[in-house]
Amino acid sequence: MSVVAVFTGGTIASQPDAAAGGAVPRLTGAQIIERTPALAGIAQVEPHDWGFVPAAHMGFDVLIAISRLLDEQLARDDVTGAVVVQGTDTIEETAFAYDLLVDSDKPVVVTGAMRNSAEPDYDGPRNLADAVRCAAADELRRMGGLVVLAGRILGADRAIKAHSSALEAFQPRNGGFLGTVGESGVVVEEPRHPVRLPSIPERAAEPVHLVTAVTGLDGSLVRLAADAGLAGLVVAGNGTGNTHPDLLAAAEELIGRGVPVALTTRCPTGVSMPAYAFPGGGAQWARAGAMLSALDGPKCRVALALGLGVGLAGEELRRVLRA
Repeated sequence: MSVVAVFTGGTIASQPDAAAGGAVPRLTGAQIIERTPALAGIAQVEPHDWGFVPAAHMGFDVLIAISRLLDEQLARDDVTGAVVVQGTDTIEETAFAYDLLVDSDKPVVVTGAMRNSAEPDYDGPRNLADAVRCAAADELRRMGGLVVLAGRILGADRAIKAHSSALEAFQPRNGGFLGTVGESGVVVEEPRHPVRLPSIPERAAEPVHLVTAVTGLDGSLVRLAADAGLAGLVVAGNGTGNTHPDLLAAAEELIGRGVPVALTTRCPTGVSMPAYAFPGGGAQWARAGAMLSALDGPKCRVALALGLGVGLAGEELRRVLRA
């Protein structure tokens, strides 16, 4: 039995380049595996090099294509699970996309590194070994997309990058870690049940923009985006989902044109709710027809764009946004 590993570059594949002025990806999947001797005692790893794609460059086209590859590989009887190795900048979004799209009981684990391969505390080999251990673990079957770094397992719907550079950068939003992983094996503390889309879309609905409410932000940016054409809008409101009244007015104009609008909170934890009925309050957003989401802003955008891409609407779309 084997684990399929898709390598896309990122810090885990990077080395310093004096001419470029920073680290750049250079290591192939086979080279990273060679630096991870612990894999020999865990599972046979089958590397698939996707190329060097910085996480910040990944669009929905890449996520959909990788999801199709994962779907195809996980259908093999000799494969126990899959690992996607990438830059950590957008793991919280990409892992959630695979969570929604890849319809398999086998684990899909996303990992990377916070230190490049030339640094003394290079964490790539440990993270890769832990991710492969999770992908091969029966305990993690039927739990969907997972994020594994620093010995911790997170559900893709909760994982956030809470620090720009710390080794333990990834933390859970609204709840705890799903479990831990190390040389002694996998320990599941809080199982999860993923929400899946009915299929992998040909393409995501685009553009879907994310606007974060800040002091005094009115609806001018939303109106400019609307004039250029919008497939959907996500607003990360203050507190439980409150905004400037003109931002709500601009969103109401979109809703009137049939453009789906979702409301979440910009807070690190908590959810949006119709708690306040003053102008721009969450209750007014709900009354206007905005869909309230329990996801954070980036993941809400992923769910809306992919959900619209497969043709979801109404309560089916709301169910995914409440994930």
